[in-house]
This record gives sequence, structure tokens and C-alpha cells, in this order.
Amino acid sequence: MNILRLKALAGAGCFSIALISAAMHPAHAGGIERGGYDIDLLFDPAPFATEAEATYVMPDRKLKNAVDTSGNPGVLTGMSTAKDSEDYWVPRIGAKAQIVQGVDCMVDYSQPWGAHTAPGIWNGSYSNIETDIKSDNYAATCSYKMDAGKGQLRFIGGVFYQKVYGFKEDLISPAVPNFGGTGRVDLTSNGWGWRAGLAYEIPDIALRASLVYNSKVKLDNIEGTLDLTNVGGTVLPIYGSTQYMPDVVEFKLQSGIAPGWLAFGSVKWVNWSLLQSVPICVVGTPSSACVTGDELHSGQITSLDLMYRDGWTVSGGIGHKFNDQWSAAGQLSWDRGTSHGYGSQTDTWTLGGGVAYTPRPNIELRLAGAIGVLTSGHSGIVNGENGYQAGTEVSYDFGNDLVTAISGGLKIKF
Repeated sequence: MNILRLKALAGAGCFSIALISAAMHPAHAGGIERGGYDIDLLFDPAPFATEAEATYVMPDRKLKNAVDTSGNPGVLTGMSTAKDSEDYWVPRIGAKAQIVQGVDCMVDYSQPWGAHTAPGIWNGSYSNIETDIKSDNYAATCSYKMDAGKGQLRFIGGVFYQKVYGFKEDLISPAVPNFGGTGRVDLTSNGWGWRAGLAYEIPDIALRASLVYNSKVKLDNIEGTLDLTNVGGTVLPIYGSTQYMPDVVEFKLQSGIAPGWLAFGSVKWVNWSLLQSVPICVVGTPSSACVTGDELHSGQITSLDLMYRDGWTVSGGIGHKFNDQWSAAGQLSWDRGTSHGYGSQTDTWTLGGGVAYTPRPNIELRLAGAIGVLTSGHSGIVNGENGYQAGTEVSYDFGNDLVTAISGGLKIKF
């Protein structure tokens, strides 16, 4: 009897991880992570399964004690506070099918990366008025499983195409004294990545351990425009030096611990230190000169400063299957902030929970929510490579702030 109940929980195990991850991981992960990478649908035991989900995230990061340190003429006065976050949606849709016995494949669309800050006109306007980064990711992932001991060993591989694009506006001080206007940078790029991993499963006890590596995505075709018309200039064609979206390693573990009960957890590392300062240059500038450095050694006309360190996320939780229709789960997560002296991405603690309702064996409805604390800190000057300093335009503080999220999803399987 216990074995049968644990077998039933194997499906709930997929629910537990997918449901809570949807509401919590995009809530405030490090760097510019939003949805991240998720291949949990690949493990669904049904011959065919499809799911769609959306998460609405409401961060409330507030900046205070902002001081303009740019040295530009006195355009800004007294606006020492600002809201440094905007609400956003994170969608995901995917489908998985059993190709032949032992071989499963899935395709999915997601938005792994993104960021939107819009403090407006404040004492940091020479650094940022609004920045909006978005992404589109199209992936195909397959696995082959074979018997191994009491369970099954699964080999995982896949590829994904990624588009990253966005804009940034800030205040520019031209040669005219005591006058400033806005400039806008629009950029777009794309690239390919791949993933590989291993998983071991014992369905009878709902055990699954997986380790998956997602490669870097090389963005070597960054291009766009710099609009200086608001300061009497023109629209210039620009490009960025080659950059990489980070590679990701994630280990996940789940297991039935009692009839109807499941424990699960994960550890994830993201190579955000790849993204320091992205130099932006006017078309015609030699690529060898399009680097970030001091004024004597850099051909950049502007830059996108991130100055990240690597990100770590550790989470753990419990799921329970009440009956054939209802399941629930809860999870606690810690995300190490990627900012270390520049920016406002400090450590985040998040508590999430959710329920799943299965009105029919092939239909599952999900609803989850999360609440978290964005920890306090200070942003100022950080020294980078080649003598470059980020954070010279503004310094500010921020306290412990709140982030909330709500997520809904639908899975249909045959």
C-alpha cells in the first residue's frame, strides 16, 4: 500500500518543484535572471504532456540617500529617493512527448533573463532613468533512460536559441552649461547554447537526482542605436563588444519520505561574473578599441555597467499529496546577491507555497505565491578591470525591502 501511494506521489514530485519554482525563482534571483532554465516537464511520466504558466512578480526595492557624484552641472537637486524596480510577467510554455520507449523530448519557450528599473528623474539620472532588458529563449531537449540498479539512469541533452534585447535611458550633460537632456541606447543580439546532464530516478519512492549544465550563450553581434536628438545630436549606429550570457549548473534532489510526502531541494550556480561592464561603441570604432577602461584606453561612447559576482541559489521544501485531487507544497530559498558594492542586488530570502488541483487524471491546475525580503546595502564606486570605475555618477543606500509573486499554471497530459 505504501509503495502504491509513493508511486502516485512521483507525479506530485514534478508538481512540487515546478509549481514552487515558478513563483519563487523569478521573484528576485541574482543578476538579470527571471525565469531561468527549467526542464522539469521532461520528467513527466505521461507519453505526452503540455503546460503553460505565468508568474507576476512585484519587487519593491526603494533607493534612499542618493547623492549625485557625476560632477555634471547642477541639473539635479534634492531628489534623493527613487523606486528601483518595476513589476513584470514571466511566461513559460512547453510540450513533452515520448518519441520511442526510453526516449523523451520537449520543446519550450521561456524568458530566462530580464530586468526593468525606472527610477525616473532623481539624483542618479546620469546613471539611469530607465533600463529595460528582455529575452526570448526557444529550446529543444531530449533524454534517453535505461535501467540501472533499482531505478533508471537518464542522459539529457539539448540546444537553445536565445535573443537578448533592451534599452537604457539616462541624462546627458552636453557642452551647454546647466543644461541636460536624455540619451537612449537600444541594443539587440542573439546566440545559441546547449545543455547536458544526468538524472537518476527510482519511481517507486519518488526519488530523482539530476545534475544539468547549461552552456554560455555567445553574443557577438550586439548592435543598435544611440539616440542623442534630445541634446542636439543625431541617431548613431552602435555596437557592443562580444559578451556572454552566463552558464548555469543546477543540482536537484527529491525523494518520498513517507506515504504522500515528498522532500525536495536544489543548489544552483550561475556564472554572473562574466558580465562586468559592456562597452558600447560607435560603428567604425575598431573592435580592438571597443573595450572598457580608463579614458585613455577605451573607445567606448557609453557602457552598460553590471559588475556582477557569481550567483548561488539554495532551496528546500516539502510537498504533500492529500488525495487524488489536491496537493500542496512549501519552500524556503536563499539567493546570494550578485551586487558587491555597486547596484542593489543583495541577498534575498523567499518563502513560497502553492496548491495543485487535479479535477481529472490528465488535467492539473496550479496556483502558487511567494513573499521575500531583499536585504539592505549600499551602492557606490567599484573598481573594475583596466582602471575602469563603475558607480561614479551616484551613491545611494537601500533598506530591507519586500518582494512578492503569484503564479498560475495548467498542465494537460495524455
